[in-house]
Amino acid sequence: MTNAKQSRWPARLWIVRHGQSAGNVARDAAHQAGAHRIALDIRDVDVPLSRQGERQAQALGRWFGEGKGNGRPEVILCSPYLRARETGRIFRDSGGAEPDEAICMDERLREKEFGVLDGLTTAGIRAEEPDQAEFRRLLGKFYHRPPGGESWCDVIFRLRSLLDTVSLHYAGREVMIVAHQVVVLCLRYILENLSEEEILAIDREGDVANCSITEYAHDPKAGKDGGLALVRYNVTAPMEDDPAARVTSAPDAMVAARG
Repeated sequence: MTNAKQSRWPARLWIVRHGQSAGNVARDAAHQAGAHRIALDIRDVDVPLSRQGERQAQALGRWFGEGKGNGRPEVILCSPYLRARETGRIFRDSGGAEPDEAICMDERLREKEFGVLDGLTTAGIRAEEPDQAEFRRLLGKFYHRPPGGESWCDVIFRLRSLLDTVSLHYAGREVMIVAHQVVVLCLRYILENLSEEEILAIDREGDVANCSITEYAHDPKAGKDGGLALVRYNVTAPMEDDPAARVTSAPDAMVAARG
């Protein structure tokens, strides 16, 4: 019988969005003020966690360390963006994984690139890039590619390559991915063979919470050769269980608009 060790899939896969970032905080302030641009003077790749984001990553690590995560990862793959790297390191150092577990960066897990829309709020896009606002309305976020940026399809293309690497090197292992909201959603699209309509409906239900857990487990009965079955999505129990942390959910700093 096919099992996780014989399958090309990990035995378990956790996908975690990074903790709240300084960019999330700046984005909220910009929207409240009706500003066109988010007040950040550093590259998106260098945006750190907020203090609340650090607490969330600590809560996540302690929760896994207490045995509530259905195991602990033996492989941690991470976006190269600072907020994701900090989340992975704090998670590990708070008991989520072995102290010597490496945080393995993979550029294919980076945030969606927004090109000319980088740093603009919804109001800013309408005021400064009205043509792109109209293109996005017509095409939808799944296919719209702003100049210099990516569509969701572009993100999906690189994530299919990432999953090929995971299946080649980490079959039968317990793997955690730490990345970004769009990455979490696009991985669901691939792993569950969803349609554009289905994944955008999930997206409309609400943001992926900071440090939330999306979990898959190997199921030998899924398909001819087994596959990964969704166990839970967007779970925020670690923050709900920790009085020092709180649940936050907002688009990343450079995510200009939902919908």
